[in-house]
Amino acid sequence: MNTIHVDVVSAEESIFSGEARFVALPGEAGELGIFPRHTPLITRIKPGSVRIEMPDGSEEFVFVAGGILEVQPNCVTVLSDTAIRGKDLDDEKAQKAKAAAEEALKNAKSELDLAKAQSELAVMAAQIAALRKFRQKR
Repeated sequence: MNTIHVDVVSAEESIFSGEARFVALPGEAGELGIFPRHTPLITRIKPGSVRIEMPDGSEEFVFVAGGILEVQPNCVTVLSDTAIRGKDLDDEKAQKAKAAAEEALKNAKSELDLAKAQSELAVMAAQIAALRKFRQKR
């Protein structure tokens, strides 16, 4: 069977390392699908879900808060400051963080505060969407 090696790495740790049949993730210009022997590519990715289809047909989900994707014909590497396994996503914590980001948005005093709050809000909204997607699959 044709597989590609996938590594998903956060600033703190390796989140996933293994073989896959297919990887889907949120590219800057839209959803990207990577099969074995894909053309080499380096691009930014947006906050959202990395879906890894395992050789046995099962799926792993990893939430990433944006980052960089590198594709080589036999290897996919996802580098993200924050990456959380789907099964480790915490709905209550994500909702609280989203509420805090919304509050920061309302109280922003400068363009920098506003931009930071908007970015945090986008990441939390993507994390909540990834969590819902993960829960539907189970």
